[in-house]
Amino acid sequence: MDSSRHLRLISGVHQTGAGSYTREGWARRFFENWRDSLKWQRLKPYEKFARMIERHWDGIAAHCHTENKVALGFVEGLNNKIRVIQRRAYGLRDEEYLRLKILTCMLKPL
Repeated sequence: MDSSRHLRLISGVHQTGAGSYTREGWARRFFENWRDSLKWQRLKPYEKFARMIERHWDGIAAHCHTENKVALGFVEGLNNKIRVIQRRAYGLRDEEYLRLKILTCMLKPL
């Protein structure tokens, strides 16, 4: 596949931007138009990607609702804390203890 066609298809997905749609219907319409533009391309990786989006549509659509948005700084901070806990727990075999440490890492001290 030539690189210009690849860039056009990828830019179609990236033009939406994270959280740019506030209504599920608009996001759905964009996805369906993008998927329809793939119909005649016969590109297996993009078809596979479109099927994956279709399977996970409920979670993607939930992101359109303002009450479901989470600040990315909070998520990055939490991921960093989890990585530190996992590094400290290297060699431990008790997965339940690791799970409890992750769940309690954001609690205020008593």
